Amino acid sequence: MNLTSPSQVKAWCIENGFHPNKTMGQNFLIDRNALLGIVDAGLKPVPVEKAAPRVLEIGPGLGVLTEELLSRGCLVTAVEKDPVLAGRLKAALGDPEALTVVAGDALDFIADGSSNLSDFDCMVSNLPYQAGTRILLELVQSRAPASITVLVQSEVAERLAAKEGSKTRGLAGVWAQLDYDVEIVRKVAASCFWPRPEIGSSVVRLVRHDRNAGFSAEEREIFHKLTKKAFEHRRKQLGSIFKDMIQSTARAEELSNEDWIYLVKELMNNADA
Repeated sequence: MNLTSPSQVKAWCIENGFHPNKTMGQNFLIDRNALLGIVDAGLKPVPVEKAAPRVLEIGPGLGVLTEELLSRGCLVTAVEKDPVLAGRLKAALGDPEALTVVAGDALDFIADGSSNLSDFDCMVSNLPYQAGTRILLELVQSRAPASITVLVQSEVAERLAAKEGSKTRGLAGVWAQLDYDVEIVRKVAASCFWPRPEIGSSVVRLVRHDRNAGFSAEEREIFHKLTKKAFEHRRKQLGSIFKDMIQSTARAEELSNEDWIYLVKELMNNADA
């Protein structure tokens, strides 16, 4: 089956009595140019000497990204929550040895310490719409893999890449940018999916940096608690939210990650004094 052929994808679904689940955010990519764009972007940061990159894919669906990644010599671990899709994936792609299918929830896979996320060279995925942001936030807090390239709703991509002072600046961007450089690679029209979603998507790439490698576990915990509370009251000035702790007339979206890190260190120094 040609996985970028709308007619063939629809025919398979009809023949097998499969109905894409809106609640699970199942929108299958059916455009070859968009497919090549996300795979090219996802494999770009992988070292050239890496003969067989280990790739994590979350939400493979019918396997359009999986098939392309395998064709480029990647070792793919695909995590699929839908039991019907998980059960068919490997056989449908010719039972390749380079493919490992994990049937289950991606959030459980990420939380499972035995998953060894750091072993993957990169993640390349068309994330399910409903759970995409939560999955990404769990991944960036784990700081693995080193490179994450995903197809998400454009508004999610914009929030992830937003800089201080932007109207789209929020918790997702602050948390992602603590350890990753975020870049929107390209937009993908809604017509490139079936069923067609209501809004367009974007390919966003996150590449881990080491600028905050020295940030301790305790500092990270305070960072996440501080920013979470601030963005829950984003219309208020920080001085009003954190009375007797922070003296500032700024609002949460106005601060850079460097500003947040400075505040965390100041709070810890004052606590020790």
